[in-house]
Amino acid sequence: MKTLIELDAIDRRILRAMQADGRQTYDQLADAVGLSASAVLRRARRLEDAGVITGVVALLAPERIGLGLTAYLNVRLEKRSGVGMRSPMEAFRGAVQSWPEVIECSALTGDMDYLLRVVVADMAHYSRFITDTLLAHPSVQDCKTSFVLERVKATTALPV
Repeated sequence: MKTLIELDAIDRRILRAMQADGRQTYDQLADAVGLSASAVLRRARRLEDAGVITGVVALLAPERIGLGLTAYLNVRLEKRSGVGMRSPMEAFRGAVQSWPEVIECSALTGDMDYLLRVVVADMAHYSRFITDTLLAHPSVQDCKTSFVLERVKATTALPV
């Protein structure tokens, strides 16, 4: 288990500012949090080294780049594998890493084993993904899909 990192009020202000706009310069961050740019840089590097900041990315609007359909798929796996094969969970975890349509995969408790967030161009793309990729995988027993009608809230910012 990862060690919890103690954050003081200034660390939290830096993180909130960076989550709001990751393109800010250290001078701009310094103005926002009331420190010098060099102090902000030192703190940001410490937060990166500690694994609190894991990357800075551009967030894309999927519908603006031809990915207009989002679906959540509950996936149930076979419980046993053939002789000499990896476990179904290991095989699935490895395969899902190579599926570009899957932008998030979480292991679950309960009836289903995984929850996938999938983005595709349209229903035909979704159908190809389900038929040719997901259900063709030998570890997958069943899946249930819910389509996103409307995003009511979408944020990547954590409450720090």
